[in-house]
Amino acid sequence: MLTARTPLAAAGPGPGLLAALGAWTWLGVDPDDTDIAHVLLTHPPGHTEHDTAEAIEARMRRLSASLGGLAEPQDLVPDLGERLLIVGTTTVLLRFHGSRFGTRLPVRPGWTQHVRDQGQAVIVVGLDPLPRSADLARVDAYLDAGLASGRLLLGLAHPA
Repeated sequence: MLTARTPLAAAGPGPGLLAALGAWTWLGVDPDDTDIAHVLLTHPPGHTEHDTAEAIEARMRRLSASLGGLAEPQDLVPDLGERLLIVGTTTVLLRFHGSRFGTRLPVRPGWTQHVRDQGQAVIVVGLDPLPRSADLARVDAYLDAGLASGRLLLGLAHPA
């Protein structure tokens, strides 16, 4: 007897990738000079021969798809729906389609309150690796380079 399996294409990111991600949060401004919360997600630099630049980019594009499909910087930023689960003032989880796992974001109470008040945050997914230990200057340089080269994907998430 033959059995059919559901394709895994709809599966979201696994716990290994979610645990390895670098995540940064901050309050900034949007192009209209309005205050908005931001989240940056990046892949750490590769540690094995399987972690090529192409493989890392492919993982981050799949991660983007599991958020609902993010856009390049020059495109209209898509609405990703309710992706942020606010558990407490310092505990916020980012949820993904097709995954029972989420990523805990490093947040401060002011960031969380802003998201509650404004009802949204910009999700930024970097296609290039960045160490989780990157300091603020390195993150700023990463964002500048990613915007200039189109290596960032963006979406707008809301609290659940």
